[in-house]
Amino acid sequence: MSNPKPPRRTRQPLLDALGTLCTEGKQAADYLWQVPDDAAVREKILTMLDQIAVESRKQGRREMPKIAEDLKVIAQKTPSPQQVDLLVNGFDRLIQLWQAAKSGLL
Repeated sequence: MSNPKPPRRTRQPLLDALGTLCTEGKQAADYLWQVPDDAAVREKILTMLDQIAVESRKQGRREMPKIAEDLKVIAQKTPSPQQVDLLVNGFDRLIQLWQAAKSGLL
């Protein structure tokens, strides 16, 4: 017997402005593992977090702006491995929320 339905492929939602910001923010936070004192990247992250808060409010998201504000406070602290870990995990959470919203789960 053959299975009439092929297994579903999981696909990433198409990136909109918010998804692009979250993805680029995660990449920038990952970069801080290599160069934790890079002030330019930290400024870029702060700018992205401001934009994420604005874009997520436009889309009616309630949790994402709060997370972005918390991450801004973290990004302004003295560089440390714990700080970079919190930033990476925070951007992971933003990406998960964005994907859930795009897939219709939220």
